[in-house]
Amino acid sequence: QVQLVESGGGLVQAGGSLRLSCAASGRTFNSYTMGWFRQAPGKEREFVAAIWSGGTIIYANSVKGRFTISRDNAKNTVYLRMNDLKPEDTAVYYCAADRSSASLSYSLKDAYDYWGRGTQVTVSS
Repeated sequence: QVQLVESGGGLVQAGGSLRLSCAASGRTFNSYTMGWFRQAPGKEREFVAAIWSGGTIIYANSVKGRFTISRDNAKNTVYLRMNDLKPEDTAVYYCAADRSSASLSYSLKDAYDYWGRGTQVTVSS
């Protein structure tokens, strides 16, 4: 069983930055695909970014060039650096883990085996 705990959310003005962290328990973290998703009120949970165990990175078009996903396997932690934040980035951000090391279904929430509880990000205009 893997437990994921997100942190780093908060309130920020448009154009600002935040860094989210997701700490994972378990010995096999470095073999998982890790993903970030977000869910705004009244909307479906949507894919934001993913990183394979080998380091391949994929972003949603809406965040490409502004967000950076990274992982530190020694710390069992995945990060999401968010720059140039916009009001439409406001959402609860979730960390997820897929036991597949190079998931081709990285953008599908149903492909992920473990989820954190989320951290709120609010961007004011």
